[in-house]
Amino acid sequence: MILCFDIGGSRIKAATSTAGRLMPLGDTPTPTHDFTAFIAAIARFAKGITPKAVAISIAGVVDPDTQKLRVANIPCADHRRLGPELEQALGLPVLILNDADCFAMAETAQGAGQGHRNVFGVILGTGVGGGLVIDGKLVSGPGGFAGEWGHGPVAKTQVEGVTLPEFPCGCGLTGCIDAVCSARGMEKLHLSLHGLTATSESILTDWQSGKAQATQTVNVWRAILAPPLAMILNTVGASIVPVGGGLSNVPALIAHLDEAVRAMILRHTDRPLVVPALCTIEPGLIGAAAAAEVAFA
Repeated sequence: MILCFDIGGSRIKAATSTAGRLMPLGDTPTPTHDFTAFIAAIARFAKGITPKAVAISIAGVVDPDTQKLRVANIPCADHRRLGPELEQALGLPVLILNDADCFAMAETAQGAGQGHRNVFGVILGTGVGGGLVIDGKLVSGPGGFAGEWGHGPVAKTQVEGVTLPEFPCGCGLTGCIDAVCSARGMEKLHLSLHGLTATSESILTDWQSGKAQATQTVNVWRAILAPPLAMILNTVGASIVPVGGGLSNVPALIAHLDEAVRAMILRHTDRPLVVPALCTIEPGLIGAAAAAEVAFA
């Protein structure tokens, strides 16, 4: 049995997982500024049970060399060696995982990635992120940043006959996929192309209705996003790309992206490659538990 957590800036969700079956334990507010209270909130869920390990999904990155966590929305845990400190408090082995990695692992274990050796899970929502699973194991890489394809100055500025600015990104670079192809990025594209302020939801509604301005925005969005994604798939050999995040709620958009990506990769296939994720309920808990089963087998 694995004791697993999905920890966000507002709540801590807990469950046990036995052979991939989740049993919810409830949730509690996240103590964001008191580390002692933060550890205690997690420890309360461990009372009365005997798991073989603890697995945590969190919106942060663990440096594999130092075990220090970088997590912006929980200041008390930022720069702490959360895994070792929890191991000492609980007397159990602890695995700390990025939430996008957990998403990719959930899709591998119980979602669209079942039966695939290499899975690249993609998040298209408030930000652009990802996680990589090869032969059933998560790949984190130096610094823990493997799979974070949303950052790097690679976004085209000459596309579909228009010239775009190099949008600044929150990571400090300009021209990142995260800055221009996230939900907020799509809105910035629409404003840049047409001088119109609109939500990504309304842009996609208008696109599906065939409205010209929204159609141009979505086509430019796809033309920026598809080439770097195709290059990544050529590099890592992923045979399926489950997509989560808010933009994945429009299946037609994911199919539109899939069409472009499959035309650009070296391995030609008539089967869908970029697909909506199937683990839409508790992917953090599912993925954390699945990764722990592999790590502590």
